[in-house]
Amino acid sequence: MAAKSDYYDTLGVSKGASAGEIKKAYRKQALEWHPDKHKDDKETAEKRFKEINEAYQILSDTNKRSAYDKFGHNAFSPGGMPGGFGGAGQGPFRQTGRQGPFTYTYTSTGGGSPFAGFDFDDPFNIFEQFFGGVNPFARARSLTRYSIPIDFMDAINGVEKEVSIEGKKRKIKIPPGVDEGSRIRFEDFILSINIKPHDVFERDGDDIYVKVTIPFSMAVLGGKIEVPTTDGKVNIKVRSGTQSGTMVRLRGKGAPRIRGRGKGDEYVKLVVAVPEKLTKDQKKMIQKMEKSSL
Repeated sequence: MAAKSDYYDTLGVSKGASAGEIKKAYRKQALEWHPDKHKDDKETAEKRFKEINEAYQILSDTNKRSAYDKFGHNAFSPGGMPGGFGGAGQGPFRQTGRQGPFTYTYTSTGGGSPFAGFDFDDPFNIFEQFFGGVNPFARARSLTRYSIPIDFMDAINGVEKEVSIEGKKRKIKIPPGVDEGSRIRFEDFILSINIKPHDVFERDGDDIYVKVTIPFSMAVLGGKIEVPTTDGKVNIKVRSGTQSGTMVRLRGKGAPRIRGRGKGDEYVKLVVAVPEKLTKDQKKMIQKMEKSSL
């Protein structure tokens, strides 16, 4: 069996990386290796995507990261943890493949509840707090982990999915604003959200980014242009003399904030299209502009 890759190397971060750096690296890698972007070699992409998710699940959790830093992959392999963790040859975590609508499964075993000390009224409100600082090796029951893919706009607007888990149909409510890697507790299992890439929008936290191409003439003279947002198209003003790469901020046009009110912002990157062919008159005009700028 091939040796597992180092989790830090998988995400492309150093061992001293902050939680924010790890999350940012995960988003970048997950977006780059999403299987929908590699239809020509989906098998390789799926394998890489799974490795990225596995690395993030360990390094994004303080307790699991600490165990990994001390014992490496042995911390999560059967009988591999120094000091007798897991018992009966079982490590505190194991992972197995899973077919159907879910990509893979993680199972945690041990003795007390991982959610002891927390008072959550709505099980769908548990995000980015899988262990919440509680010892992951002290749990009373097993919680199986599944991964479910959803469309970009479903993540923005929220969606209700009906899935079959071990032969039993479940209705799962996914609230607006969930992000890549968001985790939801649903009674006896945990769901991890994987968001399919969008053709137009990119996302970073609560903010959304979009590229819009404008003609050279509009960059020089200014004007108005229609740009897409997640809740419809809006018109924005382009100032005269706009440079390629200029960012325009649309306040409140981003993703819904899962832990607060309102929305993030949308950032529109204006890309100036330089004409490849010019008429003689157009060339003379550009030459005059060039001389006047000297």
